[in-house]
Amino acid sequence: MGSLDPLPMQGPELGVHADDIETPEMEQESKQEVLENKDVIVQHVHIDGLGRTKEDCLTYEIAGVFRAKNLIDVMKRAHEARQKLLRLGIFRQVEVVIDTSQGVDALPNGLDVTFEVTELRRMTGSYNTMVGNNEGSMVLGLKLPNVFGRAEKLTFQFSYGTKETSYGLSFFKPQPGHFEQLGCLARTASFAVREESGHSLKSSLSHAMVIDTRNSTILPRRGALLKINQELAGYTGGDASFLKEDFELQFNKRLFWDSVLSASLWGGCLLPIGDKPTCIADRFYLGGPTSVRGFSMYSIGPQSEGDYLGGEVYWAGAVHLYTPLPFRPGKGGFGDLFRTHFFLNAGNLCNLNYGDGPRAHLSKLAECIRWSYGAGIVLRLGNIARLELNYCIPMGVQSGDR
Repeated sequence: MGSLDPLPMQGPELGVHADDIETPEMEQESKQEVLENKDVIVQHVHIDGLGRTKEDCLTYEIAGVFRAKNLIDVMKRAHEARQKLLRLGIFRQVEVVIDTSQGVDALPNGLDVTFEVTELRRMTGSYNTMVGNNEGSMVLGLKLPNVFGRAEKLTFQFSYGTKETSYGLSFFKPQPGHFEQLGCLARTASFAVREESGHSLKSSLSHAMVIDTRNSTILPRRGALLKINQELAGYTGGDASFLKEDFELQFNKRLFWDSVLSASLWGGCLLPIGDKPTCIADRFYLGGPTSVRGFSMYSIGPQSEGDYLGGEVYWAGAVHLYTPLPFRPGKGGFGDLFRTHFFLNAGNLCNLNYGDGPRAHLSKLAECIRWSYGAGIVLRLGNIARLELNYCIPMGVQSGDR
């Protein structure tokens, strides 16, 4: 039997071979691979369009662009930097331009990234009206973004209603590189804090009762305050189960020579339900100008490697004597906004073994009491807030307190 030879190809030469045919998917993957594998170096990052904004507060937001290794990575990091710049709330528009490096120091694979920004106006306003619950109100707002060039924000709001009128003034100063204020654990975080990291869900029912007969919430001259808060978690879902109770009691009495004596008492208890311990986010904290003066904020109580963990039970008390300024300068006018301030603060924060009796609990709360005394000047800012300039002498300081 003879062999069969292949038949010769006939017809015109089209000049196209099967190996030369590429599908669109193959071409796109090839381009993607080239862009990802081609090493590049970001040599310069420019920000065009800055007016009153200081460049030093933006370096934290664009620093990640310099760490890009290929073109795809450059585009991703540039987009992330653009989102961070917009979140500062000081730019109306941010555009990104990526080009090859120019100049005597330009590298063959060097790139320049330019952010073209448009700043917000120096002042913006708003006007709203609200109607509901048999009440109508008019709200005027004024905002000054980027006041000093580092993403600060000053806002003023005035509300005029048929039943009440209110106003508020606020100033925001973000920390460089921490504009969102929420992130992963620091490298110096203690093991006790790391143990509590991760996702947690709390679903709770809370109740608050307030009886307030004071004539002012900032610098009262008479009246009393009783505030009771209750929170029950764990019966409506979530992984946190506890019963939390805390209270605040305050009395104010006007004395001779236009002086005022004020006494306050706070306390609280956190009782875990079940075998799971309480969460660091639900515990009480003590220390600072709003509780025990002379100690740093939340720097009293249990700690681990420099991190304060809070406590499940606490108490704090204070006695204040407010008097007019010596020789009454500015009486009947601006001077009445100032008061001389003498104070005595005390408190304690700890964890209890609920298997012990009440006598053991009281004994532990009476141990290692932190207290402080001092004097200063208080400035009342309308009915919004108060400023204090005090000289404090902390006493009963324990190891680890600040």
